[in-house]
Amino acid sequence: MKIKLVQLILVLSVVVAIILVLANKLFFDERRSVSKSVTAASTKLKANAVSEKANARKVDDLRQLTQGTIKNKHRNDMRRFPELVRKDEAKQPNVIFILADDYGYYDIGYHGSEIKTPVMDRLAAEGVKLDNYYVQPICTPTRTQLMTGRYQIHTGFQHSLIWPYMPSCLPLDEITVAQKLKEVGYSTHLIGKWHLGLYKKACWPTRRGFDTFFGLLLGSGDYYKHQRFDDFDFRDQEELAWGYQGQYATHAFAKRAQDIIAKQKKNEPFFMLFSNQAVHAPLQVPSRYLEQYNHIKDQSRKLYAGMTTCMDEAIGNITRALKEHDLYKNTVIIFSTDNGGDPKLGASNWPLRGAKRTLWEGGIRGIGFVHSPLLHPRVRGTTNRELIHVSDWFPTIVAGLSGGKLEGHKPLDGFNVWDTIRFGTQSPRDEILHNIDPFEGYDHPFSDALYNNFTFDPKMRSAIRVGDWKLLTGPVGEPRTWVPPAGLPGLRPEKPRDRKGQMVWLFNIRDDPYERHDKSAQRPDIVKVLMARLQEHYASSVPIIYPPDDLRAEPKLHNNTWTNWE
Repeated sequence: MKIKLVQLILVLSVVVAIILVLANKLFFDERRSVSKSVTAASTKLKANAVSEKANARKVDDLRQLTQGTIKNKHRNDMRRFPELVRKDEAKQPNVIFILADDYGYYDIGYHGSEIKTPVMDRLAAEGVKLDNYYVQPICTPTRTQLMTGRYQIHTGFQHSLIWPYMPSCLPLDEITVAQKLKEVGYSTHLIGKWHLGLYKKACWPTRRGFDTFFGLLLGSGDYYKHQRFDDFDFRDQEELAWGYQGQYATHAFAKRAQDIIAKQKKNEPFFMLFSNQAVHAPLQVPSRYLEQYNHIKDQSRKLYAGMTTCMDEAIGNITRALKEHDLYKNTVIIFSTDNGGDPKLGASNWPLRGAKRTLWEGGIRGIGFVHSPLLHPRVRGTTNRELIHVSDWFPTIVAGLSGGKLEGHKPLDGFNVWDTIRFGTQSPRDEILHNIDPFEGYDHPFSDALYNNFTFDPKMRSAIRVGDWKLLTGPVGEPRTWVPPAGLPGLRPEKPRDRKGQMVWLFNIRDDPYERHDKSAQRPDIVKVLMARLQEHYASSVPIIYPPDDLRAEPKLHNNTWTNWE
């Protein structure tokens, strides 16, 4: 009996010991768990505090970037950047500016396109690709800013474009890049499309600084007949050039450029604006350019591809002429699109959102590159990611390249970015106003009440980029989708997840270049700063130029030709 009692006591002792051990383990595990939770919570609070401080610094940085440059009416006083003003050099370079019309962001070889562009690929690969370069979403506004260095809110072209019957043109008190270059000894030539007004002869390119003009005054036309609505629009200087009917426009333009280069004296600098009609509709091209695209089943895409390759060939012919006549070594070639492409007409801006006519990246982010032996060796073959805008070409060409003066000109919105391009230095630009248009979404004739006493309203169509942040408001434009190239396997158009009735979007373009992740709800602080900046710009804008059609423009009154009527 005693033995059994002892055994029972021993068993109970072991059980108690085990229970004590387990209880002790549970206690310390719980303490460690609580300790870890407290540590994690503390770490998260610290991280949140750091994040909030970083966000606050970003907002402060944005505020500093956006303060006062409009109020003092010196939107771009180049004296702020003396190191970027070109010093006199022994020889002024020739400048050829190649402008492609309605050319999609995806549609160049080095962006992965199936369209063949060997000449442009080579020129870009040997030069500097501009990877953060912006234009406007339609024809006329891009051209006004190229020609004047001034935002469209300061020239009156905030809304739409110049239509054929419209009594409108680039204001005659605006000084063009061609006029400034003539002041410092350049000969100046415009080949191709003008689209800056024709209702007065004073508006024509030969009256706005160009020594020669060869091309069309309107924005588009038949590539062979050179007609718009069956009425002729093709000139050599100011005379109608009937003899070019039947000649394909891109070929005729390239031939004229080669002829000018062949006659050019080596000791006299020249500026040539090669303003392509291609690849704007109508989609027309000689059949031999289509043979290599028989695999493309979409007919619009196939024609567009052929037109693009023909344009590429023309650029190659111009470049070869420069070398044949010993002008290449002292020439700067600049390539730019005028706006995004139209997916309904064969173009693609993939993977960007939107297209021509929109303020999404697909409408305004341009293909751009600069090619020249005058570039510093260390930047040749590189990609420049500094912020550059089409308005920058005016001061870059006038002050940076030709050695001309900007004094006496209206306040500029563009910056001289020649050192940014040729040496890779930081861009003086940290902001782009893409546009503010109070008339978009309303029917013509427009009421002055839409100006809202020049108080900005987020219902107005607008977009602004400051640093990495881009704010869009109002009717930004359609399509707002991501449209892949026609026929590209495995890809379909994607629809956005915009809120119903949404009028404000905010994107970090550096982190989200395809505008997929709207941050307007998460970052109201940044929205507020950029809204204030839009108000500053809007207060500096001029009234919009958009008169009603004038029936005196009717070509039947002018022997079925497009010409001036005042």
